[in-house]
Amino acid sequence: MGFKKLLASLGAGGGNVETVLTEVNVVPGGVVQGEVRIEGGSVDQEIQRLSMGLQARVEVESGDQEVKQDIEFAKVQLGGAFTLQAGAVHVLPFGLEIPWETPVTSIAGHQLHGMNIGVTTELAIARAVDSTDLDPVNVHPLPAQQAILDAFVQLGFRFKNADMERGHIRGTRQKLPFYQEIEFLPPQQYRGLNQVELSFVADEREMDVVLEMDKKGGLFTEGSDSYRSFVVGLNDFRNTDWAAYLNQWLADVGGRRNWL
Repeated sequence: MGFKKLLASLGAGGGNVETVLTEVNVVPGGVVQGEVRIEGGSVDQEIQRLSMGLQARVEVESGDQEVKQDIEFAKVQLGGAFTLQAGAVHVLPFGLEIPWETPVTSIAGHQLHGMNIGVTTELAIARAVDSTDLDPVNVHPLPAQQAILDAFVQLGFRFKNADMERGHIRGTRQKLPFYQEIEFLPPQQYRGLNQVELSFVADEREMDVVLEMDKKGGLFTEGSDSYRSFVVGLNDFRNTDWAAYLNQWLADVGGRRNWL
């Protein structure tokens, strides 16, 4: 992949800044790597700071409507201040860790609509800050997450939608200021069920799996039989038949509500 121009010319006589991601496919807990290339122009310039970040576009409730907001949730600074001499070229490699809670943006090779996560570059020159547009990355599920997703498919569920919402899911290990919901439409045998919403909240050892059916509004109502949260180890998830586990929960709730 060739260099992608990220920033416009850095003022009259200034240089250019370009960046490239060497691999755009990552998983939570992984590292997105690349390099930033700064080319000096016809005059010397003082570079005060250069940093890379991860940014997500999330939904935020505002009164009676929802608005989109860009949230930076990881950042790394590349070196300190330096003088960019005229005609000089600086190539700065970087590695940006992907937080374990990062939402997935691609499942089975299909990009999830509305999942906007990517790398931004921020450059501070002479008391001015210039930021780039989002350079997208594809975040794929961890094997343990894929096992849960596959279980829904095995039961006949169809993917409906995914979104990222600002807020916290109570009772989980969540640290980021937003979370992802993946929505599934049920097969016919689960009559009366509108949809099931799935959220993952992971760390380096295990993850909280949060499920809710027939959401009535508000943020997850704990204690309801339509809500379930359980912990899955990232390395021992293969010990469970997840399709059978999910089907049993749905059957128990559906029997009590006369869905089945």
